[in-house]
Amino acid sequence: MRLCWKKIGDWLLNVLFSICVAVVLWLVLQVFVLTSFRVPSDSMEPTLIAGDNILVEKWSYGARLFNVWKLSASESVKIHRLPAMRRVKRGDVVVFHNPCPRKRERMEMDMMKYYVKRCTALPGEVFYIRNGHYGVEGFEGCIGDTLAQNNFREWIERNELADDAPGVRAYPSGTGIGWTVKEFGPFLIPKVGSVIVMNHRNAILYGSAIERETGRQLTRNEDGSVSLGDSLITEYRFRHNYYFMTGDKVANSRDSRYWGLVPEEFIVGKVWKIWKSVDKYTDEIRWERFGKSVE
Repeated sequence: MRLCWKKIGDWLLNVLFSICVAVVLWLVLQVFVLTSFRVPSDSMEPTLIAGDNILVEKWSYGARLFNVWKLSASESVKIHRLPAMRRVKRGDVVVFHNPCPRKRERMEMDMMKYYVKRCTALPGEVFYIRNGHYGVEGFEGCIGDTLAQNNFREWIERNELADDAPGVRAYPSGTGIGWTVKEFGPFLIPKVGSVIVMNHRNAILYGSAIERETGRQLTRNEDGSVSLGDSLITEYRFRHNYYFMTGDKVANSRDSRYWGLVPEEFIVGKVWKIWKSVDKYTDEIRWERFGKSVE
């Protein structure tokens, strides 16, 4: 009888050990290699459609390490990124944390709120929109879906929407700068070491990023000067890289045109493949999308 109980105990220990090993391997996979997300909207059509389940690989850009418990308690955390195989490139489809999850002009990371968009402009580049079409100074090629950009511009004009109409006014809204989704920028995308003059305009454009980097409040004074905390500043040097992200479906994507910059540390990884796709209205599996690479 004792031998029987000993065998049962050994078997239970082996099962428990196997479960622990499987859980650890799953966590390692999730943190360092691959994770999965479900696409909830059509903002990336036709590349991704609502109901697609995507695999996001983390090894290219380097996996991130941070204190999950502090972040879940809405505390600020320091994010460490492991060595990367390559940098984010223009045209990459990436998953990142919503940079302004609670308030449009306040940059913060919410670990439960994500976007999937395409990288349009890189750190150090100057992005602009002219007559509805995206551009980067010094880059001669087309950026994004030019037909979708043109159709959106024509839809705005056909409906005679004013520049301050919802969906037309762009980042930073309500500040007097007056950018729209048809005429936007030029907008310098900061990189590590970029230096800008601190005037009222730049305080508006980059204030949320500066406040997040420094943990201090940026104030535009009545005499035209700018204060960071209790100190007057005439210039600012950025400590992090930033990106400009847009959706492929130009007419129905809330992206950097509306809320601005994406910090590099907010980027989760590069979208690799679609591993499952389910029609949210019929619950039918779209077998033709299974295993499709995302470009």
